[in-house]
Amino acid sequence: MEVGSVVANLAADLGIDVQTLGRRKIRGNPPLSDNETITLELLDVNDNVPQFPQTFYTIPVMENNAPGASLSSLTAIDPDLHENQYLVYFIIEKEIVNTSMSMLFSINPENGNLYALKTFDYEIEKEFLFHIEARDSGVPPLSSNVTVHIIIMDQNDNTPLIVSPWRAHGSEVKEKIPRSTDKGTLIAKVIAIDSDSVHNSRITYQFLQNTDATLFSLDQYNGEIRTMRMFSYRDSRDQRLVVIAKDNGEPALSATVTIKLSTVETALKTYTEVPLEYDIFSDLNLYLVIGLGSVSFLLLITILVTIVLKCQKAKPSKAAPPCRNSVISERNSTIADSTLVSNDAYWYSLFLAETRKGKLVVRQPVPKGARYIVSSLPRSTGVTETSDSAASTLQSRLTYFPDLLLLFHLQF
Repeated sequence: MEVGSVVANLAADLGIDVQTLGRRKIRGNPPLSDNETITLELLDVNDNVPQFPQTFYTIPVMENNAPGASLSSLTAIDPDLHENQYLVYFIIEKEIVNTSMSMLFSINPENGNLYALKTFDYEIEKEFLFHIEARDSGVPPLSSNVTVHIIIMDQNDNTPLIVSPWRAHGSEVKEKIPRSTDKGTLIAKVIAIDSDSVHNSRITYQFLQNTDATLFSLDQYNGEIRTMRMFSYRDSRDQRLVVIAKDNGEPALSATVTIKLSTVETALKTYTEVPLEYDIFSDLNLYLVIGLGSVSFLLLITILVTIVLKCQKAKPSKAAPPCRNSVISERNSTIADSTLVSNDAYWYSLFLAETRKGKLVVRQPVPKGARYIVSSLPRSTGVTETSDSAASTLQSRLTYFPDLLLLFHLQF
């Protein structure tokens, strides 16, 4: 507040016109004067709001903290005087899962010191967010608030738990493997879990004990145990492996598992011990199978060709359409028109009876063969003419039907 304004207010209260007083002249001689000291007391008005240095506070808290431990001090500033600068701190109520903030944290109303009322567990509660208000004692009171973010820090307080291979408490894991196991075969896999945070829960695996370091290998990240070579007769039948699973915390926590391996004989022992001979016999069997298959295929083709040739016969030429007096015999003879060609004497004897019906039967051998040609003509025709006619008929029939065994015609 300015001094000039204070003086003006004081003169007004006394009824003195300051301007008139300034224009008056002192006329006394010698001039006389007097003075008086006036004390002015200024009254403060609550016109300043409390201010926090920060608008947002992030406070890390390590889990497993002791109840009542101090977390931080939150102090606001009020430039007013006396009662107007007296501040009171308190937590703005907020419920989290049916739990009020005043049950988890406490703040000193006079100095703003913040305390934890319980022990926190990172695996259950990871963070809290609430507001703190600072209020002065003026009339009317002024206030401001700040946001507080409590972050629970993980502590390596959980030991790794081995879940595979399963085992009873304090007992060994017993496994049986074939003695003929090849190189690189997966024997077992150790799996451990850790409920700590990502950094503290990283597990690495190592052999704590190994009967033969040249026989098994262990992957330090996935826990796979594999064979580095095949078993030999010098290797012990029982192998004892102790694996330790260690987390990445500080200090590191660990768990162990004991695996007892027993090798058993298999029926394929002889073949696995001499793989070279086994390969030779495999090639020989392959050649035998190919040879037998080829012979069987050729034999099958030969049988099929023989069957086809046996079943295939020459088809006889079709004779002239039979007339009402034509006869087809079952004795390898053919009858057509008026001439019979046959090598069977039966037909010759049969057609001798034709002469009894008034017909003349002429018999004449077929050239270059032992068959007979029998022609039946009416008796009115002479023997000479009949022979010439039969000969001409025979010539024409042999020329037209060269493949026929028998050509005969009955004329009724």
